[in-house]
Amino acid sequence: MREEGKITVFLLDDHEVVRRGVREMLSVESDIEVVGEAGTAADALVRIPATRPDVAVLDVRLPDGSGVEVCREIRSRDDSVKCLMLTSYADDEALFDAIMAGASGYVLKAIRGEELLTAVRDVAAGKSLLDPVATARVLQRLREGAPKADDRLAHLTDQERRILDLIGEGLTNRQIGTELHLAEKTIKNYVSSLLSKLGMQRRSQAAAYVARMQAGTQAGTQAGNRAGTQTGSRAGSN
Repeated sequence: MREEGKITVFLLDDHEVVRRGVREMLSVESDIEVVGEAGTAADALVRIPATRPDVAVLDVRLPDGSGVEVCREIRSRDDSVKCLMLTSYADDEALFDAIMAGASGYVLKAIRGEELLTAVRDVAAGKSLLDPVATARVLQRLREGAPKADDRLAHLTDQERRILDLIGEGLTNRQIGTELHLAEKTIKNYVSSLLSKLGMQRRSQAAAYVARMQAGTQAGTQAGNRAGTQTGSRAGSN
């Protein structure tokens, strides 16, 4: 039975030694309680909803998937669970995926113990630990890589376009099925088809693609608004 007032934490890492070390470090803190752990994405997707932790500390790379995918799925079911990504690797793509999945933080395993404790407490308190410089770099990459007219979209059916947009919103296959009143298996087939037509392998690539399109649209709208404001100002001065 969990103690009231404590920060509850779930650990996901495929290395038992890492899990044990993090668990022992967290467990000695009077305000933190480890309520569960898993070594695979599949186990985590069953155990996290059952334990409903305040914070889920998730390894990014797993033998049967990704901690980012676990984060996206868990957050879609219960957004009260805060996710802290813990990884050995630092790269823009993983950071972007974490941002899109709704993670509250992204830290490296090289982090010191006291820093990890602080990260857990901060994330539990609702703070974001996504480095603003790295986040700005990812968003800049999105703006620069915003696709213009893309012939590949012409090959998608109207239903596939709708599903692509919903993927961009972070919805799971189950949620998309509920939204469109279709079976989850049917949605999975649609997703496989649209990924093939777009030349992609993962739905995170599709989500990034939608984000780049939206970034390009927003940038164009903002540029148009600025141009209209400048034109209006000049007209008013004549």
